[in-house]
Amino acid sequence: MDEMILLQNSSQNQPTLREVFLTGFQIIYIYRAVLFTIFLFIYALILSGNIIIIVTMFLYKLLYSPMYFFLCNLSCSEILLTTSIIPIMLQELIQNGVTMSITDCFLQFYLFGTFALTECLFLTVMSYDRFLAICRPLHYHSIMHFWFCFYLSLTCWIVASLVMSVSLSSLSGLYFCGREHVIDHFFCDFGPILQLSCSDISTVQMVVSLLSSASLFFPFSFIIMTYVSIIKSILRIHLSTRKKKAFSTCSSHLIVVAIYYTTLILVYVLPTKDRSLQVNKILSLLYTVITPLLNPMIYSLRNREIKAALSLAFTGRGNQD
Repeated sequence: MDEMILLQNSSQNQPTLREVFLTGFQIIYIYRAVLFTIFLFIYALILSGNIIIIVTMFLYKLLYSPMYFFLCNLSCSEILLTTSIIPIMLQELIQNGVTMSITDCFLQFYLFGTFALTECLFLTVMSYDRFLAICRPLHYHSIMHFWFCFYLSLTCWIVASLVMSVSLSSLSGLYFCGREHVIDHFFCDFGPILQLSCSDISTVQMVVSLLSSASLFFPFSFIIMTYVSIIKSILRIHLSTRKKKAFSTCSSHLIVVAIYYTTLILVYVLPTKDRSLQVNKILSLLYTVITPLLNPMIYSLRNREIKAALSLAFTGRGNQD
């Protein structure tokens, strides 16, 4: 105990950390130029793909339903998530690293966490929507009316913001000294920021770990339970055409859930002691870059209504009722 107090006192005598250096990808210039081109192209695809989905849903009454309303919110969260990460990453590739203030680093951590958790919550709400549509079809329209959908969406945004506010408050209560200022990552994630602290991090680590685990476990468990009920209901359908249609309406969402939650659980729930920093960077790329790129493609290519609306948009037949 006395040693811990002495350690804290000695660390607090050091200058306060005001800037951090994000290393990004420490590779030779030609490879960084190639990665810059690839990530810039991916970012353009993410923005255009999600914006097309949002605009299409506003323009075509064919898509005026709760499922597409939630999908529109999901696309917004993906745009915001990637925008909080990729522009800084591109700057790192150009300059072989980026220096930012500790405040900006905390802000990036907060924004990234908020939008990532928002996406988790919207995937959960979308599974509830599919559960009602398939397992409780007679009650669907009386439950999933506009205002209920609006309040569900607002709750997702608010809960994600509150959870990350608690995490950020815990993190900002630590003392960060000038002993070390390098973050070997392409964005300000919780673990790398925590390594810069000169304080005792055990309490903060426990609080944020519990919050992140709960934020993943409870939504994911709810999704699993709803899909168990959905699959049971689909298997009881006798007509093969109705059964095929029911499966097709859920398959896109289930694929996105599997990809997104698998990568998040690998990074934030499973032990990371024996995992290299480069492996962590690659896994982080999966949910910050690859998943937001795949989601619009999955929903567009596997959803009949969206394909029909996009076909109308590109063939120029105008708005339809």
